[in-house]
Amino acid sequence: MEEKVVGVTFPVPKPFLDRILEEGKRVFVKPSTLRVKPGMKVVFYASREGQAWLGEAEVEGVEFLNGIEEIIEKYGDELFLTAKELRDYERERAKWHSRGRRPRPWMVLRLKNLKKYPKPVKPPRFIAVSGRYIKEREYKEILRKSGL
Repeated sequence: MEEKVVGVTFPVPKPFLDRILEEGKRVFVKPSTLRVKPGMKVVFYASREGQAWLGEAEVEGVEFLNGIEEIIEKYGDELFLTAKELRDYERERAKWHSRGRRPRPWMVLRLKNLKKYPKPVKPPRFIAVSGRYIKEREYKEILRKSGL
């Protein structure tokens, strides 16, 4: 029997991650190919400094939008990035588009039940920028190691 996927993990620079886990920003945006559904967990990995899972949230809703201005207008202060940071991110992303291919839409995750882990948890392997799925057994192990 195939093990159940319970969530996803994405790398986020720690200063931005603090906005989610410390300041309670509840809207996470990222171009993504992963299939995320309400009820799934998002386990946040601090990229660059820290390099560990630091906390999680539950997905309340998922939306795909093509334009960042639409995202900024709709979610404003709820976003974990400022309008300027999101525009800068889009400019950087535009440099990497393959010619002739449409850019991926932005995945907008509305989050709830934000939790910072008591202890950081080092993943067994590298977390790529694209993120990856987390299965039930791995999730239970993350919780155990985090002290929850």
